[in-house]
Amino acid sequence: MKKIIFFIIILISLTGCSPYNLNYFTLPDDAGFLTLIKELNTPEKACLYMVDNFTYEEHILKVLSPYELYIIKKGDCDDFAKFPQFFANYYNYETYLVRIYYSNYPYKHYIMIYEENGLYNFSDNQYYFSVNYDNIPDIVRLDNQWHYDYYGHIWSKYIIYDYWNNIVETVYNK
Repeated sequence: MKKIIFFIIILISLTGCSPYNLNYFTLPDDAGFLTLIKELNTPEKACLYMVDNFTYEEHILKVLSPYELYIIKKGDCDDFAKFPQFFANYYNYETYLVRIYYSNYPYKHYIMIYEENGLYNFSDNQYYFSVNYDNIPDIVRLDNQWHYDYYGHIWSKYIIYDYWNNIVETVYNK
């Protein structure tokens, strides 16, 4: 019984603890999705599409690919981060996924950061924020201030990933 429980815990941690790796995403043979790629040529347009077409639904055990989210139309913060990241990267935007850990909350949160014209903007869930910051840490602090004001969450650390899920930086809150 202990082995089964241990196996289930390992399986859950492997399936739900990391963001979807877009390295393995292949374009589907779906005319609607391929047309959407042509339309969503900026991070802002991708986020506006999500606001109009997707609803929030917790997916604890699976992170959806951009195409799966397009079909299902329901996702959570990691799904909503990877969807615009795919489209932005397709149009050569530099993108960064940020995984935020909280000291007073057991779940992680994901936001997406986009370099646009030498400045940084972000999306949080489906919503795009044109903040034009000079650096990524200011955005993470801004996003976390919003989370603290709204939910009472205090961040303990965050990890920045590039498009290929390589860790760019890990920052701890002192």
